[in-house]
Amino acid sequence: MKKITLSLLALSGALAFQSCSVNKKVAHTEHTSHAGHHHHEEHGISLEYMDTNVRPQDDFYNFVNGGWMRTAVIPSDKASWGSFNELREKTDEASLTILKNILSETYAEGTEGKKIQTLYASFMDMDKRNAEGISPIKNDLAKIEAIKNLADLQTYLTAAVRTGDNPLYSWYAYTDLKNSKMNTIYLGGPRLGLGRDYYQKENAENTKTLNEYQKYVASLLDVLGYKNSNDTAKKIVDLEKTMAKTLLTNEEGRDANKRYNPKNTSELPSLVKNVNLSTYLKEAGVNTDRVILGELGYYQNLDKFINNANLPLLKDYLKLRLLSSNADNLDKRLDDISFNFYSKYLQGQKEQRAMEKRGLSLINGVLGEAFGKLYVDKYFPAEAKTEMETLISYLKKSYQHHIENLDWMSAETKVKALDKLNKFTVKVAYPDKWEDYSKLNFNNGSSLYDNLKQVSLWAYEKTLAEKVNKPVDKSKWGMTPQTVNAYYNPTNNEIVFPAAILQPPFFNFKADPAVNFGGIGAVIGHEISHGFDDGGSRFDGDGNLSNWWTDADRKNFDIKVKQLADQYSKYEPVKGSFVNGVFTSGENIADLGGVAIAYDALKMYLKDKGNPGEISGYNQDQRFFMSWATVWRTKSTEQYMINQVKTDPHSPGYFRSFGPLVNVDAWYDAFKVEAKDKHYKKPEDRIKIW
Repeated sequence: MKKITLSLLALSGALAFQSCSVNKKVAHTEHTSHAGHHHHEEHGISLEYMDTNVRPQDDFYNFVNGGWMRTAVIPSDKASWGSFNELREKTDEASLTILKNILSETYAEGTEGKKIQTLYASFMDMDKRNAEGISPIKNDLAKIEAIKNLADLQTYLTAAVRTGDNPLYSWYAYTDLKNSKMNTIYLGGPRLGLGRDYYQKENAENTKTLNEYQKYVASLLDVLGYKNSNDTAKKIVDLEKTMAKTLLTNEEGRDANKRYNPKNTSELPSLVKNVNLSTYLKEAGVNTDRVILGELGYYQNLDKFINNANLPLLKDYLKLRLLSSNADNLDKRLDDISFNFYSKYLQGQKEQRAMEKRGLSLINGVLGEAFGKLYVDKYFPAEAKTEMETLISYLKKSYQHHIENLDWMSAETKVKALDKLNKFTVKVAYPDKWEDYSKLNFNNGSSLYDNLKQVSLWAYEKTLAEKVNKPVDKSKWGMTPQTVNAYYNPTNNEIVFPAAILQPPFFNFKADPAVNFGGIGAVIGHEISHGFDDGGSRFDGDGNLSNWWTDADRKNFDIKVKQLADQYSKYEPVKGSFVNGVFTSGENIADLGGVAIAYDALKMYLKDKGNPGEISGYNQDQRFFMSWATVWRTKSTEQYMINQVKTDPHSPGYFRSFGPLVNVDAWYDAFKVEAKDKHYKKPEDRIKIW
């Protein structure tokens, strides 16, 4: 139902992110089996997926993936299809086997198995959901309607924050960016129906999308019985647009310092007059005398949005946000309205995923570690963890060597960089300590809405008990084991690799070293590099936001970062829609670092273990870079790409396949790239950061 996600995970560097609807409640965590690898990949690279009529020097992506591009079809329930999606789909199929076993068993009340059964059943019972319509939210709608003044509004929002229904000023607990051992309280910005870029940048594409969004809002207001739904929808979209203008842009948000604005609670009344934020926090159960504002500009302008004149509009807005954020948890009519805008229009997805797979996503989002335990037991081979530890040791050794030999960084800053590298924590496959769901309870026969409300209340109480004024529990994971992804968390200075990514095409027991170093090895290098990208480099080895650079070194670094941003900003995935080189800086730096570091790690490994020589006509150097490009094969709808460049800090896969390589000398040598070739960059123009 609500956003059961970490608000500050924006800080973390994830390997890949599937753009999803902004109003969705539970993070999608889709997955895959370790039982065998797909297609004819006995050597880790499918020759039939290549197009050897294409010169690698001119179009490396299609040289490696051209055969696949010719035959690949985006499934009708997807907006994008590629290596990640294939692996996620495969994981889902494997997970459904587990889920079906759970559904066929008998469990005692209070057990995790019973909780999975109850939640899943309430999702799948569309007859009941259709019969109920919007009746599950009528009580909450009545509470909004009863608001008569600003005091009533604050009372409602204070109670609503417990179920994630305060879209105007919610709080959350997260690691203090400047004291990484302790959690602290943050006040978040508004919850908008679209990514901020759509409101902040005025162009024809955004205007068109905002008009479609306004129609979506009006259709939800029609369901609520509004007579003047079009006029009210316009006012709501205008309100969101005005709020969005006070927020940091995607580019500004790259700087954690801009999101770190500490205030004593005694200072809040002079900042915001129409909301008593201190009272709000106290009544919400939060005992604190200090908060951090992630969006200072928003709170400086909050009185312009929350005032007596705006009260009728705010009530309309709260009803709209309540219905929108629960549209896919009520009846089919609302589910279709939500799908038609967020998935069909924004992403180009033709049809909904099968209900059982959507139900699985819900289980993974709510009871992900309970399910993850079963996934690991059934599918994860223990030897994969050992192999990963070996690979990681080579990657760290390579990174150390690179830092020591940087020609643009002083000895003084290198000491700090190496200290940070040595302090990295590595988590592989699954947590040592699993989430405790014992206090999360569902009632058999309750509506899906009410069950998800229970989840939000449970998560809220858990946060109050475990995080407010408490030390950070560094054993926690930000992804479940069955997630096909990986991430770096700057405040823990940790790199994390869930079990599900440790499979082909990333990781393959049967493949030669080049395939694994070009796949999971470059992924490891990518995640380490997030610790040294434009955002991660602002955090020290202990996970604190602090400047460990000399001014001259930072200046040198910033010049290189800008050069890379300029390179990517020239890429145009769809006519008129360009990659935002600044917004994607962190990921592009991590890709460039990941490839360069992993390549040298491969050379170290081959020196120690021996070189297998040519396989299928390609040597280890060539197969390394081919493996990297294989990972990024992707076919997407045009709408998906347009949305991606506005909302996703990752560049599209096509550009990730060769964007880093044109800066890596070893790639030029491996494929004999010369001045006449399309991918060629002069040696002095090649960007080397890490």
